[in-house]
Amino acid sequence: MAEVFEITHKDVLGRIGKLTTAHGVVETPALMPVINPNMMILNPQEIQLLGAEILITNSYIIYKHSNLKEFALAEGVHKVLGFDGPVMTDSGSYQLSVYGDIEFTSKEMVIFQKDIGSDIGTPIDIPTPPGVSYNRALTEMELTLERIKEAKDYSGGKMLLTGPLQGSTHLDLREKFAKAISELDVDICPIGAVVPLMESYSFKTLAEVVLASKKGFRLDAPVHLFGAGHPMMFALAVALGCDLFDSAAYARYARDRRYLTSNGTYALSDLKYLPCSCPICSNGQSDLSERELAEHNLRVSFAEIQTIKQAIRDGALWELVEKRCRHPALLSALRAILNHSEYIEEYEPQKWTFLYTSEESAKRPAILRHSKKLKNLYLKGRILITTNRKKTKHLEDEFDGILLMKAPFGPYPPELGETYPIGQSEVSSLDNASKKSALYNLIELIKSRNFEATFAYDDNWEHEFLYQLCEYSNLLPL
Repeated sequence: MAEVFEITHKDVLGRIGKLTTAHGVVETPALMPVINPNMMILNPQEIQLLGAEILITNSYIIYKHSNLKEFALAEGVHKVLGFDGPVMTDSGSYQLSVYGDIEFTSKEMVIFQKDIGSDIGTPIDIPTPPGVSYNRALTEMELTLERIKEAKDYSGGKMLLTGPLQGSTHLDLREKFAKAISELDVDICPIGAVVPLMESYSFKTLAEVVLASKKGFRLDAPVHLFGAGHPMMFALAVALGCDLFDSAAYARYARDRRYLTSNGTYALSDLKYLPCSCPICSNGQSDLSERELAEHNLRVSFAEIQTIKQAIRDGALWELVEKRCRHPALLSALRAILNHSEYIEEYEPQKWTFLYTSEESAKRPAILRHSKKLKNLYLKGRILITTNRKKTKHLEDEFDGILLMKAPFGPYPPELGETYPIGQSEVSSLDNASKKSALYNLIELIKSRNFEATFAYDDNWEHEFLYQLCEYSNLLPL
């Protein structure tokens, strides 16, 4: 397989990349607006001007309507849409999930996608909903895998091929079959059948599904999160390693008179003031037409993608995720992700910014990385660990070495006080989570080394972990 995806910048598990297709290069993370050729609120040329680099349309709809089918076979899908950039085609899996069956085979649909000049084609996978039995999820994923293998034999040419991943909410199946799909060397790896999780705000389960899938996918695979079109969850999904999103939400929400923002959704009738400065909203009129509302929804979605890309370049994606995850369901997902800090830390690049924004920051992968590096310290004899060096300066000659304390990281040599992450972080006030993290890392360091520790601490460091620390260290209240 030729190299089609080049990663240029990384942060957390997110990345900025270049996806090469027959009709041009797409910078990821990228949002693919969904276009229904039979029903357009905004035409593709208008959507392109708003920021779209790539579109997605449904080959099943084109195939089923004879006039569209003939035109597409004669002139190509790009002419059907009136769009000269990259086009991805879905296969009819959505219709399969809704109606239970469709009249065309996966082979027919993949060959058709190739014949109409699709840049990215998709076999008909079996969309397995959340919460079904293990055996059903296994059987349907095995059938999907067979269709992906089959599609490898007759796709080829200039069309890139996706390998949709199913497995319902069974995380071991997601990871197992993600590995199997990666071994087939497909070009793009979509995570399928997650729309019900998003519609029910089950973002915690969604995050676990994405992480299980990422652990199985090869590292250089661009990952498409099928049906993810709401800007409030883009930052979270990108931080988990997703690169492509498709949005029908901009149009569907507009039809329902719903107004998208990066923080959530509003009923337009509830808004006297529009919290946006895009050209649609800047005139101050809240009585938007369906067309205007669709344009706003797309503009705010593209703006969020741009914000995420800049955060990746700045090494501040985690901070952006924490800002976005204020909805209780998203916050639950963020806390679930922190249980996988060990995995994330393995791939998160070294960076130069650390901003403590909430108690969730105390469990970030950067803290774990710091605790691992503490084990490289050479410590022997009597060591003073202090939260206030001014108050303990007169005691330093009595010890063989000194370490300072900073929450949420824990102990560190004074010489590293200006280095990342110690020197690039600020905790305005000590909360329980930051103290717990720092004291835990201190206890682990003492347990791993043979030295006599004395912990000198200010009143604001009082915490239940001090009772555990006294088993390993002398305590000296200041």
